[in-house]
Amino acid sequence: MVLDNINSPKDLKELSIDELNVLCQEIRDCLIKKLSVRGGHCAPNLGMVEMSVAMHRVFNSPEDRIIFDVSHQCYPHKILTGRKEAFLNADKYSDVSGYTEPSESEHDHFIIGHTSTSVSLASGVAKARDLKHENYNVIAVIGDGSLSGGEAFEGLDYAAELNSNMIVVVNDNQMSIAENHGGIYRNLALLRETNGCAECNLFKAMGFDYRYVADGNNVEALINCFNEVKDIDHPIVLHINTIKGKGYKPAENNKEGWHYCGAFDIESGEPVKGKEGGIDYQTLTADYLLEKMKHDERVVAITAGTPTVMGFNAERREKAGKQFIDVGIAEEHAVALASGIASNGGKPVFGVYSTFIQRAYDQISQDLCINNNPATILVFWGSLGAMNDVTHLCFFDIPLLSNIPNLVYLAPTCLEEYTAMLNWSIGQDKYPVAIRVPAGKEAVNVVNIEKNYDILNRYKIIDEGNDVAIIAVGSYFSLGERVAATLKNKHNITPTLINPRYISGIDSKVLNSLKDNHKVVITLEDGVVDGGFGEKISRFYGSSKMRVLNFGAKKEFVDRYNIKEFLKANRLTEELIVEDIINCLKNS
Repeated sequence: MVLDNINSPKDLKELSIDELNVLCQEIRDCLIKKLSVRGGHCAPNLGMVEMSVAMHRVFNSPEDRIIFDVSHQCYPHKILTGRKEAFLNADKYSDVSGYTEPSESEHDHFIIGHTSTSVSLASGVAKARDLKHENYNVIAVIGDGSLSGGEAFEGLDYAAELNSNMIVVVNDNQMSIAENHGGIYRNLALLRETNGCAECNLFKAMGFDYRYVADGNNVEALINCFNEVKDIDHPIVLHINTIKGKGYKPAENNKEGWHYCGAFDIESGEPVKGKEGGIDYQTLTADYLLEKMKHDERVVAITAGTPTVMGFNAERREKAGKQFIDVGIAEEHAVALASGIASNGGKPVFGVYSTFIQRAYDQISQDLCINNNPATILVFWGSLGAMNDVTHLCFFDIPLLSNIPNLVYLAPTCLEEYTAMLNWSIGQDKYPVAIRVPAGKEAVNVVNIEKNYDILNRYKIIDEGNDVAIIAVGSYFSLGERVAATLKNKHNITPTLINPRYISGIDSKVLNSLKDNHKVVITLEDGVVDGGFGEKISRFYGSSKMRVLNFGAKKEFVDRYNIKEFLKANRLTEELIVEDIINCLKNS
């Protein structure tokens, strides 16, 4: 194997074109093999093999800085920069992150997992280089899908004026996660159709020099292009046309479905079935909204480049028609758009993963909540047990959203309560509402679910007891049930169990009533404690005699953690929570 002799980019320098082509196939083969076992970003990486080989053949990494956007496409880069064993050796599959990671290699310059960032980051690197009078190439790699994000435009706007070496590589595979949306893609299509010769050229209009490569999976053509621009003294865009999923037919034929994959059978492309999941809130949400759309033309579903976040696959998108909007990877625009639609009598529902909602904080505060427009935001995967890469943590949304004035943040505990809250939110016209879609799939003991949530911040007492009150938020209500059962069965304590429903407010009446016959109030939330729901309860009781224990995760960035160990470290297991309660009672 040619790959056997590749331990750093320097090993590519003397290889022939034929050897490089063999190397590309070997990289593709090892990617498919590992992905079939462990899953990961499949189609983006398969399309980037030749480009990664060509970049490392021409440029001198790490002296030349190659900066990836979102790093969904960095696997071939990792293989070429001393980390191939993590792709060839099954025992080492967990040794590297799925994203660029400077602690792994001097060839990685940033921890990156969110999109549209590479041009801005690379511009900063280039500016610092120029200020220090240094001389090396700075290459920003960005996919066409990422160009829809506002930061990409901001970065390009700045980079065009650098007046020094700045190479922007646009990997154009005609896809985001799903199909691209937006006016920029008409120009990219025109440039592809004219072999880069169209007079109307977005990049030239912004002030960039420009080159086009029609076959971005031809390693020789790429090498020639990169050699032409190496050490260039001004900003240039290299527009490179590639095939997403290149070299694996199932991925080429279903680019959206193979953007990210689980384990699969290589020969058939069929997924390897694991344990059957529980409630599929994403599909249920899409089906619910499609039914709503049939009866109310004002209802519109909005996504920021991740349509399946709320179950809108290609078939459901077609059914929704104009009542489904994909704004591209632009959460800021999605929120402002929703506010505008709501202000004019529409019924917008914006679905977003917890890890991405933070990208639109200013728009939620300024464009939506100051104006108090009744849009609905559905926050999916908000949980300590969701994605566990450091760039995709899903447990900061409670502090972020629950402290914005006017926003009602709801935490349903189960499917029935979620549906009731969603139905109410779409129907009402008083508040901007966010709903933390349940992440847990356990059955919970919630009965007599209310349909109207107009009167804010009313907690619901599920079971009445004494001494201990458990306020369990959303997906952690099932944990609250288990803690309550253990206290009763093992310690003869019948606690009060409360479903707060509203993350963003305090029910003073319920909390004051607990002072009569309770010694300890505990809060359980599936997120970080700092700035979270539990701290609101602690602040309410203040200098009173009530003891309050807040259970959640501490504020930190963690990467690829084991969820069982993580919960134990944060004392979020049933046994440890009960232990802390008993100790607190003894000391009260």
